[in-house]
Amino acid sequence: MKAVLEGFGVSRDVTQHALELDAILQAWRRRVQKRELGHMALTELGLPLDVPKLDVMVAIWAPSNEFGATGQEETMVATIAARLGIDPSRASRLVTELIAEGYAARAVSQQDARRTIVTLTDKGTAVVEAVRTIKYLVLGSFLSDWTEEEMATLTPLLHRLTHWVDEVGTAGPDRFGDEIATLREGLKKHLD
Repeated sequence: MKAVLEGFGVSRDVTQHALELDAILQAWRRRVQKRELGHMALTELGLPLDVPKLDVMVAIWAPSNEFGATGQEETMVATIAARLGIDPSRASRLVTELIAEGYAARAVSQQDARRTIVTLTDKGTAVVEAVRTIKYLVLGSFLSDWTEEEMATLTPLLHRLTHWVDEVGTAGPDRFGDEIATLREGLKKHLD
C-alpha cells in the first residue's frame, strides 16, 4: 500500500498515519454501530425502548451540539429523517409508534398551519434528558483524566476530520480521477 500511494505522490509516513487512523476509525465504527452506550442507558433506566426510537426522540428534541440547530425550529417527520439519515417512511413509522407509546405528539405548525410537526411529550423529554445525562456522565468521567490541552487538541481535530468525511464522497472522484483510472485499469487485468 505504501509503495502504491508513494507512486501517486503520498509519502510513506503519511500513508502509515492514514493506515493507523483508518484502523482506529474502523474499530470505533464497529463499537458505535453496536450502540453500547444507548443500550446501557435504556437498560439501566428500565426503559422499554429500543435505540432507533431513542434516536428519533433525540432528533425531535434536536440538541444543537448534535444537529447544529438552535432547538427552536419546528420538527416534521421529514426533518427527523434528514437529521438521522433514514428513509422518511421509517421515520414516520417510528414517530407513529412513539406517539402511541406517549413519548411524542403531533401538533399544528405555528409557522404554517398546513404543516404537521412532531414534539416530545413531557414523558419523552424526561427520557431524552435522562439518557443524555447518562451519556455525558460516562463521557465526562472518561474525559476527567484528560488535560485541558488534550481536550482542546482533540475537539478541533475531530471537527476537521468530520468535515473531511462530509466532503470525501464528492472530492475523491474529482480530485483523484487519474489515480482512480490507473487503479481501474489495473483491476481489469484481474476481473476479465
